[in-house]
Amino acid sequence: MDATYFLISLLNGLSVGLLLFMLASGLTLIFSMMGVLNFAHASFYMLGAYVAYTLSGVVGFWWALLLAPPLVGLLGALFERHVLRRVHKFGHVPELLVTFGLSYIVLELVQLIWGRSAVDFQQPESLSGPLFTILSSDSQGLSLAWGAPPEACRAVADMICTQFPAFRAFGMAVAVAMLVAVWLLLTRTRVGLVIQAALTHPHMVEALGHNVPRVFMGVFGGGTALAALAGVIGGALRVTEPSMALQVGAVVFAVIVIGGMGSLAGAFVASIGLGVIESFAIGSDRSLLDLLAWADIAVTHETFGYAIYSVKVSQVAAILPYLLLVLILIFRPRGLLGTREG
Repeated sequence: MDATYFLISLLNGLSVGLLLFMLASGLTLIFSMMGVLNFAHASFYMLGAYVAYTLSGVVGFWWALLLAPPLVGLLGALFERHVLRRVHKFGHVPELLVTFGLSYIVLELVQLIWGRSAVDFQQPESLSGPLFTILSSDSQGLSLAWGAPPEACRAVADMICTQFPAFRAFGMAVAVAMLVAVWLLLTRTRVGLVIQAALTHPHMVEALGHNVPRVFMGVFGGGTALAALAGVIGGALRVTEPSMALQVGAVVFAVIVIGGMGSLAGAFVASIGLGVIESFAIGSDRSLLDLLAWADIAVTHETFGYAIYSVKVSQVAAILPYLLLVLILIFRPRGLLGTREG
């Protein structure tokens, strides 16, 4: 395997996986605390991108990055307080239906306010260039240069230069910082102890004087704020458009099922795994025929479904998360690191 292809595919896979984890972590926290599968979670991701886009035109990208997540988190907390809490007593089906309805309401509101076309959500100028460039040639081997491509990219005839964007690396750093912050909050603070206690012994926590419904509201708001943070990064990194929630919504549910319902560590492992697998699959030009040939298995035109064997791995990359989801549900329903059944 070419070293440059391997490094770039690995880095791209890690960046996609960490972005997925930012989104999945909020949904995992909400489910582990409240047992609610929030179908509107990806809609809060979209709201984060659009709110940040609007704010960035007024106060700049960096203030938008700081302000958009808490603003969207506040909307999530208000939704939990005035809508979700009222249907919670009726069971899981009403909760699913009300969040499902919210996702369509948010979609229509976004289209009414910002339109149906993509908006021009720009990355900050300071992070618009490459962080580093990978140089590869037969004569000089593999090397790395920080910043813009060096003169060797133009001077050496067989030199192949591949850039890695600085903003993509920034998104990865934000995801790691968020992971550390959430872990410290849940394991090293009084608030985290109350949250974890309310998960398993809500009546005892309430008897000790803590307002459990307010804890739930805070967790729901915090989970939606994490989704909005992912939306700010994802919106500037990719495209901010009304269909962005639909594009990631199904994948993030696959992530939490594969990782294990309610498991933050499982969501992290599944997110990174799916991101790396998808990245390598998209860049692959291999087919099942190549795999069978490597295994010394002959396939002829008379073989049932011969055309299927010639399909490239890159052509089926989009369905790999759902294929893994089905396999996990068959062989390990509680997920990779989950402790409760889905």
